[in-house]
Amino acid sequence: MSKHEFFFKIATSPDEFEQIHRLNYLTFSEEIPQHQKNEEQKLVDQFHAENTYIICIKENEVIGMAAVRNNRPFSLDKKIGPVEQALPFSINSPCEVRLLSVKKEYRNGRVFLGLAQFLIKYCIKKGYDIALISGTVRQLKLYGQLGFQPFAQLTGTDEALFQPMYLTKKTFDESIAGRILPPTIPFLPGPVQISEKVMAALSKTPISHRSDQYKEKLKKAKILLGQLVNSKYVHIFLGSGTLANDVVAAQLSLERGRGLILANGEFGSRLVEQANRFGLHFDVFQKDWGEFFTRDEIISRLSNETTWIWAVHSETSSGMLNNLGLLKDISEQHHLKLCLDCISSLGAIEVDLDGVFLATGVSGKAIRALTGLSFVFHHHEVQPSLALPKYLDLGTYMAKDSIPFSQSSNLLEALLAALEDINIETFQKVVKTHSFLKNLLKQFGFTIISDENSSPIILTIEIPDTISSAVIGDIIYNHGYQLHYESDYLQQRNWIQIACIDNYENADLEKMANLLNRVISYEKNSHTTKKLLK
Repeated sequence: MSKHEFFFKIATSPDEFEQIHRLNYLTFSEEIPQHQKNEEQKLVDQFHAENTYIICIKENEVIGMAAVRNNRPFSLDKKIGPVEQALPFSINSPCEVRLLSVKKEYRNGRVFLGLAQFLIKYCIKKGYDIALISGTVRQLKLYGQLGFQPFAQLTGTDEALFQPMYLTKKTFDESIAGRILPPTIPFLPGPVQISEKVMAALSKTPISHRSDQYKEKLKKAKILLGQLVNSKYVHIFLGSGTLANDVVAAQLSLERGRGLILANGEFGSRLVEQANRFGLHFDVFQKDWGEFFTRDEIISRLSNETTWIWAVHSETSSGMLNNLGLLKDISEQHHLKLCLDCISSLGAIEVDLDGVFLATGVSGKAIRALTGLSFVFHHHEVQPSLALPKYLDLGTYMAKDSIPFSQSSNLLEALLAALEDINIETFQKVVKTHSFLKNLLKQFGFTIISDENSSPIILTIEIPDTISSAVIGDIIYNHGYQLHYESDYLQQRNWIQIACIDNYENADLEKMANLLNRVISYEKNSHTTKKLLK
């Protein structure tokens, strides 16, 4: 880690807690005479077991800290009575911030600012609506710049006077610290950042889904979607990608013979589950996550009864891009109907559905509209079937020109606005971002899952097993970068993902990657030290 850089995190290691006790003593026994001095030069806080400590790390040194707890009574309750009685408004979920301290040589404002910014993100994520603090009167100006507002009477002694203060998201946003805090940059496969143009379209006055105006807009959206992937027909459903895949499963239930489902990740496994729920007759070719399918392997799993194949195009759970050309070749040669989950690849990379029986997509993710609409693409005429639930019957949509039930004109408006901005440059940008970031992460020595067959849509990083991917993800999030790490299937494998489908500046990519490297390097060293101490 650079000697000139620091970062913020939640304290977890014994060494960090030891340094916290010493910084606590240095500040509140020697500098501010709130507690008695002692030979050990350590001060363990009375609420230590309940505290969550936000700390600032430079190299391996704790140079700043703040403790957060939500157990009542607060220390401030004991000084002024229930804090609710002294506040000019009601509160629902308060927390108390104590022990805000920075070593003297680092009191240039940057550490205090970073602690405040990390604190507000942490509190929002935890669901707290107000943070309370006893601020030393020596630093009231600084507290005010961070967004803290005074209330109630002073507490303490003449040698150590404190002002009760509160911080809310509103007071923080209006403060100097809040105004210079950049927005969180999402590196998620969805949702992505929504443009002002799309949000403006979403907010238009709703119109009836039976009106001629709505029908014209829907027709335009379907044309754009069909041109995007070279599909003759597309129908738009009000629901998620799971709904669209259920529609595919429903259609496959009308087919004769058996199917073959290819699964090399979480979303391939979900296709298996959906097929089972529909009682489909099929075989499964299961491979380890991130392992690619070869031609010979797939063909060897076919039987005389096989009539269809169902697979995921971009398996985002591992970052694997399954070979669409290969699947189309095999399906054509063996007269099979190919079905594809293109939910993650649609709008991110070029997708040609010529020769594909059924495929699915969504309005969120790389399309960059709002979540809530899903699509089913096909080339053949589909008739309604009384054997299927009406809402899942593709033929019913075809017979009713895609408007069999109530629909949302607002989501359609947003979709249209997003589709108008997708072009070849969109796909090139995704590939460029992926290549730039992949090379950067490799320089740091990260292990990339599905490296040789990775989708340009997302990068999957294997975190050392001595470190929690959730801890790393939380640290990066509280620094303003939202990585994909909270899904159960990622935490089970200790993986973190970085999506490349949004619009990023190289400077932001470099800052995020450098921070990720610093944090993981520090945590790895910290855990190695723990083992040596044992």
